Amino acid sequence: MKVILVFVSTLDGKVTRWGDPDVKSWSSKYDQKYFRKIWDYSELIVMGSATYNVDPIKPSKKHLLVVMTREPEKYEKYEVAGTLEFKKESPVELFSHFEKRGYEAMVVVGGPHIATSFLKEGLVDELWLTIEPKIFGKGDSIVITKRLDINLQLISCEKVNEQGTLITKYLVLKK
Repeated sequence: MKVILVFVSTLDGKVTRWGDPDVKSWSSKYDQKYFRKIWDYSELIVMGSATYNVDPIKPSKKHLLVVMTREPEKYEKYEVAGTLEFKKESPVELFSHFEKRGYEAMVVVGGPHIATSFLKEGLVDELWLTIEPKIFGKGDSIVITKRLDINLQLISCEKVNEQGTLITKYLVLKK
């Protein structure tokens, strides 16, 4: 199963504006349209509870949304088996579980904690990164402070608007 990490970032590597997790307030309309397209065509999407809490998503029969949380019992009333599930499993356990169920791809979205947890375990195959021509100076980065040493290779890069928003795709090089 392929694991694809999807993010939007500023030129200075920030995925939040000054810590505010609402990406829609600063990402371009093109990025939001691109993200919606990825969302609509993905069978399996994984995010962290912090991201889910910012903008709770309604269940959809188009795909399975899995929210990683330390406290799945807090979300029992929102759960809809097969469309919206809350799991306490680690990234490795989730990967194994869904690979056995026959999923071909897992799209991982959200914040630095979930990105770091999947990268740290060596599970990410590709990083799809929208780079917005903005600089915030302060905000969260793609990963939390951990020692990582991950090499990437550019697959594609497309300038998508006059301002210079770039849609990039990288292959994670396995050691």
